[in-house]
Amino acid sequence: MTKAEDHILVIFGASGDLTYRKLVPALFDLYAQGLLGNKSAILGVSRTQLSDEVFREKMKKGILAFANFGEESKDKIDLFLKSTFYQSLNTFDVSDYTLLKDRLEHIDAEFGNNGNFLYYLSTPPNLYKIIPENLAHHKLNRQSKSIGWKRIIIEKPFGYDLKSGIALNRDLLKFFKEDQLYRIDHYLGKETVQNLLVTRFANGIFEPLWNRNFIHHVEITTSESIGVEGRGGYYDGSGAMRDMVQNHLLQVAALVAMEPPTTIEATSIRNETLKVFQSLRPLNDRNVRNHVIRGQYTAAKVRGKQVVGYREEEGVDPDSRTETYVAMKYFIDNWRWGGVPFYIRTGKALPTRVSEVVIHFKPTPHTLFIDNKDFSNNGNLLVIRIQPDEGILLKFGMKIPGAGFEVKNVNMDFHYSDMKQTYVPSAYERLLLDAMLGDATLYARGDAVEAAWGFVQPILDYWKNDPDAALYGYPAGSWGPEIADQLITEPEITWRYPCRNLAEDGIYCEL
Repeated sequence: MTKAEDHILVIFGASGDLTYRKLVPALFDLYAQGLLGNKSAILGVSRTQLSDEVFREKMKKGILAFANFGEESKDKIDLFLKSTFYQSLNTFDVSDYTLLKDRLEHIDAEFGNNGNFLYYLSTPPNLYKIIPENLAHHKLNRQSKSIGWKRIIIEKPFGYDLKSGIALNRDLLKFFKEDQLYRIDHYLGKETVQNLLVTRFANGIFEPLWNRNFIHHVEITTSESIGVEGRGGYYDGSGAMRDMVQNHLLQVAALVAMEPPTTIEATSIRNETLKVFQSLRPLNDRNVRNHVIRGQYTAAKVRGKQVVGYREEEGVDPDSRTETYVAMKYFIDNWRWGGVPFYIRTGKALPTRVSEVVIHFKPTPHTLFIDNKDFSNNGNLLVIRIQPDEGILLKFGMKIPGAGFEVKNVNMDFHYSDMKQTYVPSAYERLLLDAMLGDATLYARGDAVEAAWGFVQPILDYWKNDPDAALYGYPAGSWGPEIADQLITEPEITWRYPCRNLAEDGIYCEL
């Protein structure tokens, strides 16, 4: 990976869990690999009163607990932390930003960062307008060749619905230009998600098949084995559609479905993903009723342990209708994908933690080996595993040695874990470094965010306005409401159940 230019990374919300568990450990991993600029510095900002020394001690614990290179590079931690500072600040008070400006100027003069500042908003969404506005008030958003670049990273959610998403983009663009804005989706930083582009566009055997003529349907699954884990208060106001579908799953689906870009750079790639969102077949109330399933987990015993239902979770309304599971069928109306169904599902309290894209190729037109018990003619599968144990799996039929034509399904697979000498960076490592380098390829663009909101808004409106809109219960530890199986109408085809299939695929399963 390319070494970053010298800069100061300013983390708003630095006393929070994300900074402790993800951001600073990822920054240390970059430092341990020599990928941070020699004069780069980190400034944590939060309302909590902390000294530089106390903040450094806390971050040291986080590095030792969560950084990939923490244990083997202990001798570098203290040196790394010498360029880490902390500033207490009331982020709502515009006058307090004078303290921030003075501190940045002092660090910049000491380290020689050339005025390059990268801001990271690890804060609640209600600060997404306030912080950029207050930075702009003190001219901390201005950039040029002479005074350095200024960039800002924003964590999801990028709005609560279409209206608020448009409003957030409008507000941000008052203070920062689009090329300064980096809307982070950590799913897009995973190695296998990026490898989607390479799999498709670097291999002559896949791209000619990547269309309606050879693909029967596409399936994308992101499941979590845990429930809301003490985040019931937040999650009850969000739900699976907002938390996972509108951003993570639709962004991954866009990489699966996009046309080849003219070049592998941010503008070309993001132009093509936007076209996918613009091609999504609009939904109406009838589509939502027939093609979207929402569910909510109920109490059950999972692996010998009693798990409470969602409505019994702390902070959750006892009468909540917030979905913890979504499965849906939709279409992309363009030349490549016309008539090919896309199925996506996500949920909490499912049997295992797994994320994968499955390309279901059409079966052969004439079935010669229908009598083989160990062989299914439902089509070949290309499984792109995002997590855990990132890799790629191809399933196809092979003759069993011996007389006759006994056929069974076999697997050809690749796991990143098999590359013992190759280090696979974490999602936050990759995305932070990209922002430092000014590469927005894996970051969401404002128009794409709005287009994604436009697609899911009819679903949110239907659920909100129709008191009879179905909400199905499913036992914790199951694969969701059984009715979701009816989304796939062909009698011999169903969802791929990773937990059931993982053992035969040789990929780790928690069960």
